[in-house]
Amino acid sequence: MASSTVRVALRIRPLSPSEHLNGETECVTQLPDVPQIVIGADRAFTFDHVFSPEVAQEQVYDESIKPLVSQFLQGYNATILAYGGKTFSMGTGPSSADTESQGVVPRAISEIWNHLEQRAQGGLTYSIDVSFLELYNEDLIDLLNPRAAAAGSGRGPSIREDSRGNMVLVGVERQRARAQTDILELLHQGALSRTTASTDMNRTSSRSHAIFTVHLRQQDRRSSALLGDGEAGMDGGPSIVSKIHFVDLAGSERIKRTGAAGDRAREGISINAGLLALGNVISALGTASAERGPRRAPHVPYRDSKLTRLLQDSLGGNSQTLMLACISPSSRNSSESLNTIRYANRA
Repeated sequence: MASSTVRVALRIRPLSPSEHLNGETECVTQLPDVPQIVIGADRAFTFDHVFSPEVAQEQVYDESIKPLVSQFLQGYNATILAYGGKTFSMGTGPSSADTESQGVVPRAISEIWNHLEQRAQGGLTYSIDVSFLELYNEDLIDLLNPRAAAAGSGRGPSIREDSRGNMVLVGVERQRARAQTDILELLHQGALSRTTASTDMNRTSSRSHAIFTVHLRQQDRRSSALLGDGEAGMDGGPSIVSKIHFVDLAGSERIKRTGAAGDRAREGISINAGLLALGNVISALGTASAERGPRRAPHVPYRDSKLTRLLQDSLGGNSQTLMLACISPSSRNSSESLNTIRYANRA
């Protein structure tokens, strides 16, 4: 296990063609041989990983995401939080035939499936279920069952805690995946139902947080001793259960800069409240990790928002968490990039 349960990676995207045409300059500098950047003249920040615009998708995945996938396959919960301009890095947009440009989510799904298929030849039995939730204005919406939300039943998904302290979602449709393509199709199906809107900074700005979860149950038919004291398995023996969350966080673009008004402004307030609660939880977990010993562990405010409540059993403890923050190097976006960097730096 890694010594820290929370790690942070910062990715700097290239200047876009329109930014080049407008003559915009870069305001972010990556220091050589250290995971550190300087924004503006003298604001320096250090992270666990820093990826320059030239870094390929494969390297981003191998260095920052692959260790969490490995832990997930060993039976630990994991959470990957994407923040900032992250659609390209995560690969949650339209599928690309170019494998080199695949984002971290398709790469993780491919590695998970190939690993399990290989182990199945040696006696492993496994099942994979998928869920996809949207948190919009503090209301949970099942993106794999959008008709339920459209019907306006007034009773959306809710969060409960079982006797073991695990978070249980009531009223959420978990779909069984019988092939790797099933998982990708469910990912894209849910993404199409997500709430977006146009702001002055982004034509399709995410107006909600989205949580795509892969639930895994494994059982080794050859030796139940390998699995320890797990839950009752598919064949009646012990099994191990784990899950990995891919969380697409809505950006905390400032209302004045985005030109938001009315419903858009209220959405922004709700988004910012959820991000603040998540930042407080990550900060508390980082403090607890750094201060292991006889001192009393700091309080972790999981109950301050539905987002942190939902992720509670996959943050801290034996779970592994990575925040992947993506920023623009453009001087025009320097204030928003600095806000993103400061938020990620709290971890």
